[in-house]
Amino acid sequence: MLAAVLASLATACAVIGSRPDGGASVTVLAAARDLPGGVLAAADVRPVALRPGTAPDGALGPGTPVAGRVLTGPVRRGEPLTDVRLLGPGLLAAHRPGTVAAPVRVADPESARLLSPGDVVNVLAAQDGWDGSAPARTVAEGVPVLALPAGESGGGALIVLATTPEQAADLASAQAGGKLSITISTPR
Repeated sequence: MLAAVLASLATACAVIGSRPDGGASVTVLAAARDLPGGVLAAADVRPVALRPGTAPDGALGPGTPVAGRVLTGPVRRGEPLTDVRLLGPGLLAAHRPGTVAAPVRVADPESARLLSPGDVVNVLAAQDGWDGSAPARTVAEGVPVLALPAGESGGGALIVLATTPEQAADLASAQAGGKLSITISTPR
């Protein structure tokens, strides 16, 4: 009789333990498959139910328009999407007021593959037709990487940096007159 009572108690505990907080859950959008970054389609996300308190801050809820938005980098299947994983105002929310997102194309796509969002880089510029007589110069120093959009062209790799408006203007000028490269730095 004691064994039957203990077995019933164990079954009840298992049923209660498997229910997330009395059956309540929070529904958020998550990646439907491994995504490389870049432009999202509606089919790239699906709603998932999470236990209360486990959804990350800024998680996108069902009904959030995501088609056409740009992911900052790769996302694993099942990973909840948050506002800072998409290009837009949320991407700059953690930065000082006045910070801008500056897309730049670095000449060596292999060097960009070493980066992840949050890394800090210095950007160097060398003039086109560089013959070694003029040294490369630092255009932006200690700037965080915001995103690494997918896709490359023969002209290097695109990275998105958090810069001041002045740094963004310097980067645009340097990019127009030469090739950009990066060095990976330590955070300030």
